[in-house]
Order: sequence, then structure tokens, then C-alpha cells
Amino acid sequence: MDLNYLWETTRYLLDGVWFSLQLFFITLAGAVPLSFLLSGLYRFVPWSRPFLNFYTWLFRGTPLMLQLFFVMFGLPALGISVNRYAVAYVGFIVNYTAYFIEIIRAGLESLLIDQQESAFVMGATPHYTFQHVLLPQALRLQVPVITNETITLIKDTSLVTVIAISDLLRKVREFVSRDFTVTPFFLAAGFYLLFTYFIVLFFRQIERRFDL
Repeated sequence: MDLNYLWETTRYLLDGVWFSLQLFFITLAGAVPLSFLLSGLYRFVPWSRPFLNFYTWLFRGTPLMLQLFFVMFGLPALGISVNRYAVAYVGFIVNYTAYFIEIIRAGLESLLIDQQESAFVMGATPHYTFQHVLLPQALRLQVPVITNETITLIKDTSLVTVIAISDLLRKVREFVSRDFTVTPFFLAAGFYLLFTYFIVLFFRQIERRFDL
């Protein structure tokens, strides 16, 4: 294989890698704190539960690709203009917030109610109880599930190709269509596998730290 061609291909794909990573980290930066906030509301504000149940049912029950399609092409049909990058960022954050809410809620429900009641007896506020007593334990219990969801996220970034954003997968398709070679497929697979490896390594360090 021509090393110059391999280097040229790699450099071309790196632009797509950069956007995929950008989308990955922006999604986490938005979805994680939002899921913490909404999980706390679900736990301590009963009237919010029907709305949050509907929200998580809607966004977990429909494909992310369909959601991107609807916002990207459905809203303009109604006269609402959208930016494709904003669609990608907001779409991913809203979708993954729904998943993280359910993950955290499952962790919270596995905790004994006595801990919450004891914290209230000692004068702790609901905010303090959630942030310092319940949430850390729920996250520790759900580390394996969070790991799987994070791995799914890095792979799901490839879905933005359907709204014509030049992520890694779109760059690969462009190169393959131009040169009729499978080399970009192997390079893209290497990226996803490498990043997945680092995600697993990161969460394993967390598991060891907390003796999970």
C-alpha cells in the first residue's frame, strides 16, 4: 500500500474525526448535567413525573435518526428554518438526556429509602440529599450501564451523516466513492475501536477507584 496515499486518506478523515469527537463531548457536557437536574426533579417533585415519563418514553422509543430527520426536514416544511449543526447538537443532547435520566432513576430506585429519610431527619434539604447522598451512590451502581451508553454515543455520532454533516462516516463514504477502495473503512473502524478502548479504560479506572 502506498504510504503517501494512506497518509492523505488519514488526514482527510481527521476532519470527520474532529467533528465526531466534538459532537461526542458536547453531548456529554449537555446531557449529563441535564439528566442530573431532571432526575432530581423526578425524585422530589411529584408533579414533574408524568412530563418526564412522557419525555423519556418519546425520545427513547423513537430512533435518533428519525428525530434528526424530523427536526432537519420537518420543521422547514412548517416554515421554521434550522441550522444543521444546531440540529445535531440539540438532537443528541435531548436524546441522550432521556437515556441518562432512566439510568440514574434506576440507580436511585435501587437505594434504600432509609437513607433519604435519615438525611431529612438530620435536617438536610432535598437538594443536598440528592447531590451528596443519593446521586453519588446511584452513579456508582450504574457505572457499567453508563459505560455502555457512552460507547453507544460515540458510535451514534455517525448518524449525523443523514443530515449532510461531514462527520467521520461521511468522509469515509466520500473517499470510497472517489477512489473505490476499502482502506477508509478500516481506518474508520480503527478510530471507533480505539476510542471505545479509551472509554472502557476510563470507566474501569473509576470502577477500581470505588471498588465496584
